[in-house]
Amino acid sequence: MARSHVKKPRSELKNISYEIFIGVLSVLSIVNLVLLYVMNRSEALELILYVMNALFSAIFLGDFIYRIATAPSASHYFFRSFGWADLLASLWFPQLKVLRVFRLWRVFRLMREVGPRTLWNTLIHDRANSALMTLLLMGILVLQFGSISILFVEEDAEGANITSASDALWYTVVTISTVGYGDQYPVTNAGRLLGTLIIVVGVGIFGTFTGYLANLFLGPSKEAAAGEHNEETDAAPAAPALPPVTSDHTATGLAAGAVSSAVTAGAASGSASLDGAAGAGDGAAAPLAVTSTAQLLALLEQSERFSAELRALVAAAPASGGAADDDR
Repeated sequence: MARSHVKKPRSELKNISYEIFIGVLSVLSIVNLVLLYVMNRSEALELILYVMNALFSAIFLGDFIYRIATAPSASHYFFRSFGWADLLASLWFPQLKVLRVFRLWRVFRLMREVGPRTLWNTLIHDRANSALMTLLLMGILVLQFGSISILFVEEDAEGANITSASDALWYTVVTISTVGYGDQYPVTNAGRLLGTLIIVVGVGIFGTFTGYLANLFLGPSKEAAAGEHNEETDAAPAAPALPPVTSDHTATGLAAGAVSSAVTAGAASGSASLDGAAGAGDGAAAPLAVTSTAQLLALLEQSERFSAELRALVAAAPASGGAADDDR
């Protein structure tokens, strides 16, 4: 039987975890713009921030393509939902980075429409996407602030080999990925402490990310699991058949069934009469009591009659069996 695939309606609001991820990156990119204008004397810091802004630009450009491709109306998103600002803000030109404020405003508006309760419930129940977005965000934060911190600690140390922005970025990337070439390493106690924190975070990030990908590509899908459950249900053993019933058993069962039905009917009528007597009052109690007594006597007579028929059937069964043996 063919299954009908129903397409989900397109919406401007994407996955909640994804929207939070884009919102945090927007805030971080604006903070980096402020740092570039405030700390314009440090060439190493500027290089690290330029590299991070290039990474943000690539992510935001991919986000723009994803949104305009899945928007209910591409023109409405581009002209009325500040899609043009998303496009310009994702370009390399530093003067256009300030347009990321519109992206932050849109994410805030969408989050406000969802509501804090729905937002929290979605993050709790959608654990896979929430964990993935959290890991990606942690990786970006460790890459930026880990590089800045290790450079600040090791740059002027005696015998240091992490003395430039490229050295700090290279050391952070190698450490996060748990490769550890050993060509760059900290020589101060503070630098080694930072390196330890980066190693621990990197192991957690890549370990969880690898498990997520393995579960995504190698784990059974919901349809396959449902199909296996149906196959197990269909392959369940059938109930064993009951043994055949002989003629003597049939006669006995019919007689017992007749007695049981008579007793049940009499008990029901007797209880109905007693209920009627209880609700009618004291004046009608005597006639109803006489009626119920008569019904019980009739029930006893009927039960005795069925018992006599049952005994006759049981006594006749061996006699008929003996007659059949004589005929043979």
